[in-house]
Parts: sequence; C-alpha cells; structure tokens
Amino acid sequence: MDKGKHRQSLYGNGCRLMELLSSYTFLIVAIGTTILSFAAGVIGTVSVIKGQSLIGDAIGHATFPGVILAFMLIGVTDTLPLTIGAIIFGVIAFFFIQLITNHSKVTLDGALALILSSFFGFGMALKSYVQGNPGFSNTQGIDDYIFGQAAYMLRLDVWLIIIASVASLLLFLIFYQQIRIYTFDPVYSSTIGINPALVNVLVLSMTILLIAVGLKAVGAILIVNLLIAPGVIGLLWSNRFNIVLLIAGLSGAVSAFIGTYISTAYAGFATGPSIILVMSIIVFISMMFGRRGIITRKFNLRGDAT
Repeated sequence: MDKGKHRQSLYGNGCRLMELLSSYTFLIVAIGTTILSFAAGVIGTVSVIKGQSLIGDAIGHATFPGVILAFMLIGVTDTLPLTIGAIIFGVIAFFFIQLITNHSKVTLDGALALILSSFFGFGMALKSYVQGNPGFSNTQGIDDYIFGQAAYMLRLDVWLIIIASVASLLLFLIFYQQIRIYTFDPVYSSTIGINPALVNVLVLSMTILLIAVGLKAVGAILIVNLLIAPGVIGLLWSNRFNIVLLIAGLSGAVSAFIGTYISTAYAGFATGPSIILVMSIIVFISMMFGRRGIITRKFNLRGDAT
C-alpha cells in the first residue's frame, strides 16, 4: 500500500513538473532570461578579463533615469520606448565616463562611482516625482526596472531580448579576432591596424544593448551580475579564451533556466534574484573546485610537494 502511494506521489510530482515546464508563462520567461544570460555571459567576459567589470554596473544604474523620462514623455510603461530611453542614457553615461577619465585627474573607479550614484539618484528622484504626481497614472510597472520582474514579461519583451542577444553575439563572432587581440594586448592590436578605441566602443555598445533589454527581467541593480559572474566562472575553469566564453555563456543560461524554474514553482521567489542566487552558488562551487579553485590548487600543491 505504501509503495503504491509512493508511486502515485512520484507520478503526480512528475505530471506537475511537466505541466509547469510546458506552461506558456514559464516558457516565455525561461526563453527570455536564458538567451539574455547566455549573451550577457559571453559579452561580459571581455570586461571581466580587462578589469572593467564595474563599467556594466555604472551603465546599468545610469539607464534608470532614461526609463523614467521615457515614461514621462509617453505616459505608459510600454517596453519599446522605455528600452530606447534606457539605451540613450546608457550611451550618455558612457560618454561622461570617457569625458571624466580623459579630461580630468579622476580615475576610472572614481568616474564610475560618480556616474553610478548621480544617474541612479537622478532616476530615483524622477521616480518619486512621477509616483507622487497625480498627473501620471499607471506607474505600477516602473519598479520592475529597478529590481526586475520577469514574471510579467510579455512576448514583445522576449522578442527584444532575442533580437538584441542575437545581434550582439553576431557582432561578437564577426569581430572575434579583433576583440580577442584587443582584450589581451591592446598595444599590439594598434600596431596591426586594429583601433582599440573602436573595439572598446563596440564591446560597450553590445553591453549597453543587453543591459537595456534585460532591465525588466533582472532590474538595474542586479543586471551587472549577468555580465560579471559568468565570466568569473569561466575563468575559474579554463585558460583558453574560447572555452572561457563557452563556459560563461552556458553557466549564465543554466542559472537563468534554474532560477526561472524556482521562481515559477515556488511562490514568493522573484525571478531575477533567483537567477542571481543560482549563479552565485555556481561561482562558489567554481571557486572551490574549478581549475583555479582553492581546493584544486591545494591538491596540486600537495602533489607537487610529494
């Protein structure tokens, strides 16, 4: 009798799992977050290797006032115009970062901190004004661009993510050799005819595009994790650039799929934080057992000693 009940329980759980995995809501969110995380993992690895990871963080926060100003202009929280507003302010933030670092004694870290805090503070001030002003209605979706709310992603959101991700990955493949040489030796790249400034603009343009389309899924605060964590995971497992990129993309995609499943299966778990939590666990495992992990290096040192 107990065995029969156990089989029925397993069968019921299996049916619920299949029903969940085949549901329209789960598929929409999973497709969007998985493709976004794969592309962000690949593109973000370049910034991680060059030690410029916080550029994505600064630009991610700087896009928020663009979202609010776009809402103030059109009066509705439609995805496309808000994404365009985010892209415009991402470009403006990058321009100011370059202006500060090239024409003042402020270091890159200082410029990033200034841009991040000032732009995001401006966005929060605009948000408070909009939500406190009776002239603006239907402001409910604005908070989704701070913390992310992938559960409310629409088909248009997914299509924007797919288009931006595919376009970014195609550009990355087309200019792969130039990006690889620029990443590891920008001085040598200039001697063989590669313009480091143009390659840098290309990489950051792809980064801004992915940040803008990913805000609704993950939010301005957490989007940088999609750009940094997968690259860190890849570097902990391999020394070869192409393998690092592959591991980064796959770890981002796997984290997005599992995080989306957790948030769908268990009420109260937001999708963005769930994805980042899964990704953080993979980072921790990689730090322990990866090729460059703490435990692996200790075993290698013991082997060399004996």
